[in-house]
Amino acid sequence: MKSWFRQHRFAIGAALGHLFKAPGSFLFNVMVVAIALTLPFAGLTLLENVRPMSEQLSVDPEISLFVTPATTRDEARALEPALRAILKDQQAARIVFVPREQALETLKAKSGLSDVLDTLGDNPLPDGYVLKLDSFKSAADAGIVDAIATQLRALPGVDTVQVDSAWVKRLAALLGVLRLVLLLLALTLGLVVIAVVFNTIRLQVLTQRDEIAVSKLIGATDNFIHRPFYYMGALLGLCAGGVALGAVALALRPLNTAIAEFARLYASEFQLAPLHPAGLGLLLAISAALGLAGALLSVQRHLARLN
Repeated sequence: MKSWFRQHRFAIGAALGHLFKAPGSFLFNVMVVAIALTLPFAGLTLLENVRPMSEQLSVDPEISLFVTPATTRDEARALEPALRAILKDQQAARIVFVPREQALETLKAKSGLSDVLDTLGDNPLPDGYVLKLDSFKSAADAGIVDAIATQLRALPGVDTVQVDSAWVKRLAALLGVLRLVLLLLALTLGLVVIAVVFNTIRLQVLTQRDEIAVSKLIGATDNFIHRPFYYMGALLGLCAGGVALGAVALALRPLNTAIAEFARLYASEFQLAPLHPAGLGLLLAISAALGLAGALLSVQRHLARLN
């Protein structure tokens, strides 16, 4: 075990030594990789801030049901058992009967057209029900409302069924598209990172060709020779990831200033927050893994030619 730690400590020291010999080149490569990582990191930060708005907001969709004008009050009242049977799986659902007289008074109060409505003579509004589905707490559950509405439309005497959860489904669908776009973007830029590290390690291998040849002559194993390059690639990815996360964190301040002005128009205090430490650690690990992958591919390809 001591020998294993000693070998890896030597490999890390060798990698750092080569980087310090050409710090300008290393910093340039870090900046190139960081630019490629910044966009997906920023997109992930934005999605993590928007996600609670669609998945953690309490969504209380309502279904408004109106009977046909020819349906009598007793027939309208008789629909309630059928409504409860349809909503049997929704324990917290509430069914509120709205008589046509109450609906007319509400319309007068909210529209300010009481004088105009009085000239109509007879009440043109039908009896109806309002179904409040309190049990829905996730945007993903909004699709269940459509199934309930379909069953309600099939009831006798029902004229119109209106559902107000369409906006929730649109928001969920939009976030799904954004997640897919971010995934494709991350995969593409991940390949760019691997390509940059691949080329960096290739140049380093060519620079140390004579040193590698001498090491082989005195009995150095392939693993001993490869390890410094692996650590070099991982270190490049790790530093680039740190720079990318720093750039995203710096960009949040001016963005939040602009967002605050926009949010005030909607009486909101929405602000973009940085990722949690666990998320930051995961992104740094992914960055280091991409750098290591590029180094592995480059070492396996170019050092094999020196054998």
